[in-house]
Amino acid sequence: MTASLTAEPPRTAPRGGPHRATRPTGSRPRGAWARRAPLLPALVFLIAVTQLPFVATLVISFMRWNALAPADRGFGGLANYRSALTDPTLRSSLLTTVVLTSAVVLTSLLLGLGLALLLDGGFPGRGIVRTLLIAPFLIVPAASALLWKHALYNASYGLVNGSLTWIWGLFGSDGAPQPDWMSSLPLVAVEVSLIWQWTPFMMLILLAGLQSRPPDIVEAAHVDGAGTWQVFRHLTFPHLRRYLELAALLGSIYVVQNFDAVFTLTSGGLGTANLPYTVYETFYRAHDYGQASAEGVLVVICSMAIATLALRTVSSLFREEAP
Repeated sequence: MTASLTAEPPRTAPRGGPHRATRPTGSRPRGAWARRAPLLPALVFLIAVTQLPFVATLVISFMRWNALAPADRGFGGLANYRSALTDPTLRSSLLTTVVLTSAVVLTSLLLGLGLALLLDGGFPGRGIVRTLLIAPFLIVPAASALLWKHALYNASYGLVNGSLTWIWGLFGSDGAPQPDWMSSLPLVAVEVSLIWQWTPFMMLILLAGLQSRPPDIVEAAHVDGAGTWQVFRHLTFPHLRRYLELAALLGSIYVVQNFDAVFTLTSGGLGTANLPYTVYETFYRAHDYGQASAEGVLVVICSMAIATLALRTVSSLFREEAP
């Protein structure tokens, strides 16, 4: 009588070595939770500081809420948004915001590009010059606006009119023009102060882009006989395209929300009221909280649209820089 024996299949060692322990099923989520738990207080604080006020503003934007008429408070639907979109003052401030933002961003980009090209080359004292050029961006915006209002633009003792008097005096003339810059050219006065403040920001971004150029390609172009303009046109400028887009979009986000310069220099008068100042006027002077909240939501939507373009530009820039 023969017994048939079935061979037992050989046991294979687990992948990763015979001494590797099998990970329990529930350990991975537990480990991920343990790593993320210390971040919960920061997340809760971020939500409480940023999202809850916006939700409250969104709710108030659908209400009839004017402090001058406390009895007429209630749900108003889309009335505040219809009023905001048909308000000629808001449309005028929107046009002012577009003009102000475009002038400041484009001029700052051109000046920042010139300064970045200057600092990209080597010369004695470059570190000191770079520090001095960055300084305007480090000044508090309100302090910067006060500096321009009193130390530079003042018609009686400002540096600008004092310089005109000195220049006219060199030619033996006492009839130097002494214009009141904030009254004669109010929007230009605001634009110049913001250009002075935001040019260093553009310069830093473009300087980082210039210093990321492959030096061997530039040297090869010079060896092949390419001039400075040809190198800039065919190598430098295409390389800086993403950095120019990034600087323009980030600058637009910040300049659109600017309030300090308009409030300090002109108090929104003479056609300089932008969207943030118009929201301020509606909230603090008209005391119409519902209308002001609707206008604020519209400003946030415009800023988010620009921010989305900025994030896409940053993502594409990182993808191109990745090896």
